[in-house]
Amino acid sequence: MHCDITIQTAPFDLGAEEAALRAQAGDAGALVTFQGMVRGHDAAIPLTALFLEHYPGVTEAEIRRIAEDAAARWPLTAVRVIHRVGSLAPGEGIVLVLVASGHRAAAFAGAAFLMDYLKTEAPFWKREHFADGSQRWVDAKASDGDAAARWA
Repeated sequence: MHCDITIQTAPFDLGAEEAALRAQAGDAGALVTFQGMVRGHDAAIPLTALFLEHYPGVTEAEIRRIAEDAAARWPLTAVRVIHRVGSLAPGEGIVLVLVASGHRAAAFAGAAFLMDYLKTEAPFWKREHFADGSQRWVDAKASDGDAAARWA
């Protein structure tokens, strides 16, 4: 399986990333793409920015471990994960997951697995900045843990 993991501040280009994965995916019959975006409405006060921090080297290694676990469960031919860090505005892309496989069921399952574990296992720290000037660290959500638990 071909696996690419990138942590970056710059926006990603969905079309370019999909084309690159297609070139690496071999004879894949399915490609699933998930793009997560910053929401501006999780609280009563509008969100103006989401600031993400990570632990360089450790974060990439953990995401690679998650991708390798997915490839051990399903016949994936290629995986591409891009996660952004730094200050992001509502509506901006925060994460991109592309998964290729010979068949759609494996590609969908692999992508869902990756996202569930990215939300619960990848070492990112998120701080929300609100229109009234207040800030808060984002706590883990029980629903994210429940989603990841289904793969155990």
